Amino acid sequence: MIQTAATAAPRPVGVEPVAESPAMQAALLAAADVAPTPTTVLLVGESGTGKEILARYIHERSPRADGPWVAVNCAALPASLLEAELFGHERGAFTGAAERRVGRFEQADGGTLLLDEVSELPLALQAKLLRVIQEREIDRIGGHRPIPVDVRIIATSNRDLREMVRTGALRSDLYYRLDVYPIPLAPLRARREDVLPLARRALAEAAAAAGRAAPSLSAASVEALLSHPFPGNVRELRNLLERALVRARGGEIEPHHLGLAPELAAAEASPGGAPGLLPPHLPIELAQLERLAIEEALRRVGGNRTHAARLLGIGLRTLRNKLRAWREAGVPAAAAAAGDLRPPPLVGLPARRSQEERP
Repeated sequence: MIQTAATAAPRPVGVEPVAESPAMQAALLAAADVAPTPTTVLLVGESGTGKEILARYIHERSPRADGPWVAVNCAALPASLLEAELFGHERGAFTGAAERRVGRFEQADGGTLLLDEVSELPLALQAKLLRVIQEREIDRIGGHRPIPVDVRIIATSNRDLREMVRTGALRSDLYYRLDVYPIPLAPLRARREDVLPLARRALAEAAAAAGRAAPSLSAASVEALLSHPFPGNVRELRNLLERALVRARGGEIEPHHLGLAPELAAAEASPGGAPGLLPPHLPIELAQLERLAIEEALRRVGGNRTHAARLLGIGLRTLRNKLRAWREAGVPAAAAAAGDLRPPPLVGLPARRSQEERP
């Protein structure tokens, strides 16, 4: 799902998370229990696990469902803009403030405010957010009086907030204000029962957007989907199905349409066919294989470097350093992140970091 830095939307219709797995059923039950209350909710889980969908589910089933739904991605805006985005500003409050602007808290008055990736807020803004939660009033930048707001807060994070408190990256008092009703969302690899229902829904939605009938998944595609680890979670699954819809051209979805065909690591290009992942000519330099592995990892996770590093079993800093070095040397090492969808994917990536790769 493409999400802007801050969005305000009318009441959502038909928000219903897929919950075939025990883990997701437990999360949905917890969400249904808390929805009728004004309680602050904290949704925690890896990126792409469906935290925003569950947040909208809570809003839709709350007494505030007819009120505004406002979402702010705290990680997508620079710190210099976040305060004005959240709390608004008066005309002339700073250079460029040509008119009064109502902040997201005021926009969400009477409804629900989603603070997506709240752990990314800078410390100075954490203190101001804490005051808003406690006092239920905001101060516009350049304003002269507090403005009361009636907002139900749902926050999300893909980070270990307790560890952030321990290291001083997150205020402990803010953490305890947000951690009133935590709901964990398991990664997709721990929710295998949800994979096929999610895949069929994603395929149907992508087909409808393209004005096509939704194709079926072959038995081999089903097996490939169920065995894939999905480091990018539901977001990765949706990308796979949208990509497959384009590649299949109206036919049945096969593993190679998904980019999950059985790997033939040493296979050369077949006559008239697509080239294999590995270079067809020997010798193959180790550095070249490393670059191909990194390209493939980036392709699998849609260019997300954090997930690619995890898939490769190396540190994020190590991956960044390699990409920077290749970029400075003029080597196009990140082609996969820019949309190069070369099949088939590479296998045999290490499950975890080696001792020398750990920061």
